[in-house]
Amino acid sequence: MTEQAQASLPNPLELLWRQFRIEWRLYARDRGAMFWTFLFPLLMLFGFGVIFRSGGPPALTLVRVEPAQTSARDAAFVKALEESHLKVLTLPAREAEARWQKGETMAQIESVGGGYRLRLNSYLIAQGQVAAQAASQAFLIAQARLNGAPEPERIPVVIESPGHARSASYAAFLVPGLIGLNLLSMGLFAVGMVTVAYREKGKFRRLAVTPLPKWVFLLAQILQRVTVVILQTALLLVAAWLAFGIVNQGSYPLFAALVVFGTATFLAMGFALSSFASTVETYGAISNLVFFPMMLLSGVYFRLDSAPQWMQTAVSVLPLSPYLRMLRSVFNDGATLAGHAPGLVILGVWAALSFVLAVKRFRWV
Repeated sequence: MTEQAQASLPNPLELLWRQFRIEWRLYARDRGAMFWTFLFPLLMLFGFGVIFRSGGPPALTLVRVEPAQTSARDAAFVKALEESHLKVLTLPAREAEARWQKGETMAQIESVGGGYRLRLNSYLIAQGQVAAQAASQAFLIAQARLNGAPEPERIPVVIESPGHARSASYAAFLVPGLIGLNLLSMGLFAVGMVTVAYREKGKFRRLAVTPLPKWVFLLAQILQRVTVVILQTALLLVAAWLAFGIVNQGSYPLFAALVVFGTATFLAMGFALSSFASTVETYGAISNLVFFPMMLLSGVYFRLDSAPQWMQTAVSVLPLSPYLRMLRSVFNDGATLAGHAPGLVILGVWAALSFVLAVKRFRWV
C-alpha cells in the first residue's frame, strides 16, 4: 500500500467504530439470533417463574378413591392429608381407575378391607415416593387423634436460599443460570459459528487484501458481542425485578466482574473450537457436543444432587458448573467468592487453555 493510500485511511479508532456499527447492523438483521439472544431467555424466565412462583414445585396430587361409606377414620385421615400440603382429589372408583389407566395419576390411595392401599405410578416414582411419605405421616397423625394419643411432631420446613439472604423462588435460582447459559451460547454460536462461516465463505481471505487492519476487524466483533452480553444481562435483571421482585443480593461490582470473567472464558472457547472446523456443518456438530451436556448437566435449570457421584464429579470440572455456583453465591446469597477458589481455578484454566489454543490454531483461510 502506498503512503498516499495509507494517509487517506481514517484513524484506527474511527475504523473500529465503523466496523463495530457494521457488526451490529449484521447482527440486528438476523431475526433468529435476536430472538434466541433477547426474547428466548425472557420466555424461559417468565414461563418457569410463573409455574414455580410459590418457591417450589406445584403441590403433589394424591387421588383418593371415594369409599362406599366415610368412616370417622377416613375423615380424620383426609383432614391430616390436607394439613400435609398434599392436594387430595377424591374421585369415584370408576373415574379414578380411568385416570390411572391414562397415566395421569401419580399416587392413589384406596380403602382395602380394614386398611388402605397406596398405588404409585412407576413412571412418576420420584414424586410418588414424596407423596407416599407425606401420606404415611398423615396416617400416623390421624391414628393418634382417633386414639387420643399425642400427635407425632411435624418437622418444620423453611424454604430459603443457601446463604439465608432471602426466601428464594425458583425464578431467583433460574436468573443466574440463564445469564451463564447466554454467555456460553454467545461464545459457541455468535463467535465460533460466525468465525467458521466467515472463513468458509472466504470473507477472511478478502479481508486480507483490504486496508482494514485485522485487529480492528476482530476487536470490533468482540466488542459487539460484549455489548450484546451487557444488554441481554441487563434485560434479564430488569425483567426479573419487575416481574418477580428479584434483585442482586450481593456486590454489583463483584457480579459484574464475574460476568466479564465468564464472557472472556466462553468467547475464548468459541474461538478455540472454531479452529477445529472447516465448515459450518462440522462446527455445528462440535459446538452442540459441547453445548448440550453443559446446558443440561451444569445446573442451569436444576441441580444434580440425585445424580451418580461420578457424573457430579465429571460435571464439576466443566466451566459452566463452577461458574454458575459462583454467580448464584453472589446474586442469590449476597456472598463473596470466599470458598470458591477451586471454581475460580477451574474457570481460569479453561479461559487460559482456550485462549492459547485459539491463538495457536487461528487461521484466516
